[in-house]
Amino acid sequence: MNFVFFSPHFPAYGADFCDRLKKAGATVLGIGDAPYDALDPKLKEALSEYYRVADMEEYEPVYRAIGHFIHKWGRIDRFESLNEHWLELEANIRTDFNIYGTKLDFVKNLKRKSRMRAFFRKSGVETIPQRKCSDRAGALTFIRRVGFPVVVKPDTGSGASNTYKISNRKELDTYLTEREPGVTFVMEQFVDGLVVTYDGLVNRDGEVIFAASHRYDQSVMDVVNRDHHMSYVCRPTVEPAIEEAGRKILKAFDVRERFFHIELFQTKKNRIIALEVNMRPPGAWMTDAINYTYDVDIYAEWANMVVKDANGGPYEGKYFTAYASRKRHIRYSHDHDAVLAAHGDKIVHHQAIEEVFSKAMGHYAYQMRSTDPDALRAAVRFIHAEEA
Repeated sequence: MNFVFFSPHFPAYGADFCDRLKKAGATVLGIGDAPYDALDPKLKEALSEYYRVADMEEYEPVYRAIGHFIHKWGRIDRFESLNEHWLELEANIRTDFNIYGTKLDFVKNLKRKSRMRAFFRKSGVETIPQRKCSDRAGALTFIRRVGFPVVVKPDTGSGASNTYKISNRKELDTYLTEREPGVTFVMEQFVDGLVVTYDGLVNRDGEVIFAASHRYDQSVMDVVNRDHHMSYVCRPTVEPAIEEAGRKILKAFDVRERFFHIELFQTKKNRIIALEVNMRPPGAWMTDAINYTYDVDIYAEWANMVVKDANGGPYEGKYFTAYASRKRHIRYSHDHDAVLAAHGDKIVHHQAIEEVFSKAMGHYAYQMRSTDPDALRAAVRFIHAEEA
């Protein structure tokens, strides 16, 4: 298999995916904008060739890079970045070169939140009332139907950037005045719940071969807008209601040979409501949280699925794995050394977060695991405790 990995250097876990692809037997070819000498040594070792382009947003240089690879290595079997940002470019390349995977005619269903709703309805999973808007009149029409508060977000894009809760007319007017001109947004009824995820691998026959679930302790929208710290937990089992909803959504989208990351709201009354679907690995250290929870190498499981059409397992969750971040501007009660002294027996990883992700994921973070969820909750409280 000739596998072209687009942007293998960013995010950093691209090096692990490329490494496992090579170990699974693929010829791994990379396209990126970073100088070759700046690449992670593990990534250099995994790549049979690296083609540097000056601007990854420009299609023609990427098109030429694929042409070069075909001339030198033969037919390209896969083209992936495992990154939401490049969904459309990937689909363009696959369409132009007839490469296996999502083509241009379907990609907007994965990229636009407004289009996801049709598939959520097809799945039978409850969805949030939503309207695609471009002006004040459309927004007010929707608000008259559902009332305040509402949530506004861009129609395209992932994460909680530019996502806001609007509770009254004044806040709506402020949003409409300050938002980027000409950008279409979606407005949703506010749901009082926390985000839970359904993450894993679906093979080329459309079968789920691995699944895990994370639960956020705070609203990610509030974390971003308040510039605060956050935490989540990867659990050793997937709740049946989350499993059922996730599988229904995957079937509706007819997803094949993909990582998936489905976001759902879970309310206090245990309603499961579809929020967003992402055909990529979960971000924010969640791939490693899966590894720590299940004692598995999810990078290798994915590579073996793609290259060999292999189904691993059986998989058994053994631990709870928690992520707890910190923000530079917050004064915490316990310094880094105190955290290591108090909870070092549970900490499996800690480091600074890349600046581009810090708004949501913090400036520094700790990853911890334990068979005792109460011990992890105590550790998260210790890390997040602020000075009076």
